[in-house]
Amino acid sequence: MMAALPLSPAATAAFLSVSTWMRVLHRANPVLAWAGWVHVALLLLALAGLLLDQRLVTGLPVWMKPAKFALSGLLYLWTLAWLLADLPAPAAGAVRLVSTAAALSMVVEMACICTQAARGTTSHYNGATAFDGLVFGLMGLFILVNTLATIWAVYLVWHYQPHGPAGYVWGVRLGLLVFLVGSVLGGVMIRLGQHTVGAPDGGPGLPGLGWSTRAGDLRLAHFLGMHALQALPLLGWALSRWQPRHAGALTWLGAAVYVAAVAALFLQAMRGVPVVRW
Repeated sequence: MMAALPLSPAATAAFLSVSTWMRVLHRANPVLAWAGWVHVALLLLALAGLLLDQRLVTGLPVWMKPAKFALSGLLYLWTLAWLLADLPAPAAGAVRLVSTAAALSMVVEMACICTQAARGTTSHYNGATAFDGLVFGLMGLFILVNTLATIWAVYLVWHYQPHGPAGYVWGVRLGLLVFLVGSVLGGVMIRLGQHTVGAPDGGPGLPGLGWSTRAGDLRLAHFLGMHALQALPLLGWALSRWQPRHAGALTWLGAAVYVAAVAALFLQAMRGVPVVRW
């Protein structure tokens, strides 16, 4: 039997850092931490499906959407857990309720997406049968629950002072606020009954992503808005290290540029213009 190769000092340090981070995360918010692990399991399931299941839905492999949503949900849950952990003790009860609502909402949504993928059909905007309509309605209900939880989280980070330097604090506050805007853009797609503007869903799209290359696609603005939850706190944290005296103002400036990019992509999509045409 071959002996295991020793890890390099850098790899060992990285492993210990991630291990420490996960222990802190579980201690600070076990509900969101375990919901994230459910998404890890579903991501592995979806990746296996991509290898073994050759069916296509709207022109993409049937397990592509579950894989993307599992990864996005994982980032959301663990990021939210980390951000809420920086709130002071008086917010602890509200944090537990927000965390439970967000965790339940995301797990139910992923269960719906994976169920429809296994059935070989789409999960979103699907009312082809009574069962399809029921699944999409259930998803819509829990998307609403998650949106209400996000509104509450926004209130908490603005009402209480999160721990950390000014740039990071403003990054957390603005990141959650822009994330909420991104969630509202998802509601626009639900109202339209599709994510493509100017053509039916399922046409030519960017490889792996599926964003339309012949018409407007609201998913890009939605994606960018949702991931403000990671981008703006990271920006604020970095600015607090590099420009501590001006970090707060620079974080606001960065958030303004970010929102302008989201708005530009949304307006471009609503005009039916793709980001890339080929």
